[in-house]
Amino acid sequence: MSRRKTRPRTAPRTAPAPAVTPESPCPCGLDAAYGACCGRFHTGTGGTAPTAELLMRSRYSAFVVRDEAHLLRTWAPETRPAEVDFDPGLRWTGLEIETTTEGTAFHQHGTVTFAARYVHGGTPGTLREHSRFARHEGAWVYVDGDVAE
Repeated sequence: MSRRKTRPRTAPRTAPAPAVTPESPCPCGLDAAYGACCGRFHTGTGGTAPTAELLMRSRYSAFVVRDEAHLLRTWAPETRPAEVDFDPGLRWTGLEIETTTEGTAFHQHGTVTFAARYVHGGTPGTLREHSRFARHEGAWVYVDGDVAE
């Protein structure tokens, strides 16, 4: 008779990220495949996002696919957390850019106001934020934002 070892109970693991392939529609909502859209910024093959809006879209997609490295790399050093805490019960379902100011190749600062839809524990919701972006060493970075109630 064989003896089966039991593993000690551990805390639940973070839920896996949704399966997004380079050929999948990009989670950011633009009419492009993930690999040609936000995925190129995540992998670094597309350089850095040329506008604050494209950085916002790539960061949203990074939350969808749980790409902590991209999120931390594109966060301003003065406001960057040590890590990103992904909620395993949260699934992002859509992004709408509401307004942008400045944030192009000709600017040093910009803002993006967006609505990000999600489902948490089976309940749908929307996160609205007015985000601030700035150039850091030539690249756009997320500085901070005001979440609407």
